[in-house]
Amino acid sequence: MKIKQISIFLENTAGRLAKVTKVLKENSVNLRAIMIADTADFGILRVIVDEPEKALEALKTANFTTRTTEVLAVPVKDTVGSMHDMLELFEKNAINIEYIYASLERAGDTAIIIFKVENPAAGLKVLEKNGLTGIAKF
Repeated sequence: MKIKQISIFLENTAGRLAKVTKVLKENSVNLRAIMIADTADFGILRVIVDEPEKALEALKTANFTTRTTEVLAVPVKDTVGSMHDMLELFEKNAINIEYIYASLERAGDTAIIIFKVENPAAGLKVLEKNGLTGIAKF
């Protein structure tokens, strides 16, 4: 399933990331996956949370600039070569992966990998055609 990812644009200064997590904590929003990409001047924090609408409202109220994106959260077996098999599946079906990161969650013997693909609907179709399911909500 496709899930909502929140991107938060941050100045690259000390404490700015902690302000985001404080807003989430004060609003009882739980982080499920997190990654940050940065440049010299700013960063883009990408998060998956348990209550995205609540998080968006709280972040906007705190004057953070946000954007939402659909991503795929896919359970991948925690064994040697499993990630390669998933990437090869996308490659064989011409699904362009823009970026990936891992979730803080585990589901039994699987890790949850977040895939940002160029066409989420096509990516989901490939997963389903191959007997794989995504996570609908954390």
